[in-house]
Amino acid sequence: MCLILFAWLSHPQHKLLVAANRDEFYARPTAAAHFWNDAPHILAGRDLEQGGTWLGVTTDRRFAALTNVRNPQAPLGTLSRGLLVSDFLNSDATPEQFLQQLQPKLSNYSPFNLLLCDGEQLCYGNSTGDVRALQPGVYGLSNAALDTPWPKVAAMEPDVEQLFELLADNNQANDTELPDTGVGIALEKQLSPRFIHFDTYGTRCSTIVMQSNSGEIIFLEKQFDATGQETDTCNYTFLMRSSDTENASK
Repeated sequence: MCLILFAWLSHPQHKLLVAANRDEFYARPTAAAHFWNDAPHILAGRDLEQGGTWLGVTTDRRFAALTNVRNPQAPLGTLSRGLLVSDFLNSDATPEQFLQQLQPKLSNYSPFNLLLCDGEQLCYGNSTGDVRALQPGVYGLSNAALDTPWPKVAAMEPDVEQLFELLADNNQANDTELPDTGVGIALEKQLSPRFIHFDTYGTRCSTIVMQSNSGEIIFLEKQFDATGQETDTCNYTFLMRSSDTENASK
């Protein structure tokens, strides 16, 4: 997951509104969003290589999402970062508790950003040990720390009708706006759009999550193939519950 735009307690109809793109190598095996057989309360895509996920929700109001942090000099972790998302979705810990419990184990993971919500609190954490509860507002998060002004996260507004169009923007940033993350200016430019597509790597799916003030969850997702073309869609709507998904529709 490389781009997450989100509004927390700042939209008239939606307590939480999320628009996100997952960028990954096309060869990495992936399952589209579904309710997991081994954890039926979790709705998420799944990394079939390591078993975790990059973004998901549960029927009891939990939400979690992850981006990696672009730092080619950082040591590689021994555990998959996607397990952080699934571990939180499977836990009873508050976002702050989960992030505090994670502190002694940060070195097990390659650099990451993590967003966690239990319906009452939305927290941000990262691999440097930063932990903070987020105030109401509109945010953008990519492959650097929260509040880093990369072009792809600038000027976000929580307009539901235009979110997929926003995520599909493939315009590259101007050279003067590019960050320097150590991968060279040519690759920085290729990675600068919201929607990425080149060679073996690109945007694999675009996801919108809307948690309404009334307790309804809407989960929309589009998947893309190695040519950058849309191949499938998922559309789930359900009321938040504690133990079942029988009112979910696809």
